[in-house]
Amino acid sequence: MASKDNGRTSNRGFASMDRDRQRQIASKGGESVPASKRSFSRNPELAAEAGRKGGRSVPAQARSFSRNPSLAAEAGRKGGQASHGGRGAERTEGD
Repeated sequence: MASKDNGRTSNRGFASMDRDRQRQIASKGGESVPASKRSFSRNPELAAEAGRKGGRSVPAQARSFSRNPSLAAEAGRKGGQASHGGRGAERTEGD
């Protein structure tokens, strides 16, 4: 049964570990692949082609952004607001 120490409902898994242990484990993620094998970080054209290839694997009728540009624009706005905290539209002089 789960214990209730430190506000946690379980003593198992990544989320139940202390922050230092989580950071230690997470920092190893990039180390698992040698730099020579990280082709996307060294070759942006290869990454772009892979993205295009992935997009082509989706049937045309399921590509909602290609059929609805306003939907794509709205998604872009939402993404920008999320990543920038909604700044810009509500910016006042002196910010």
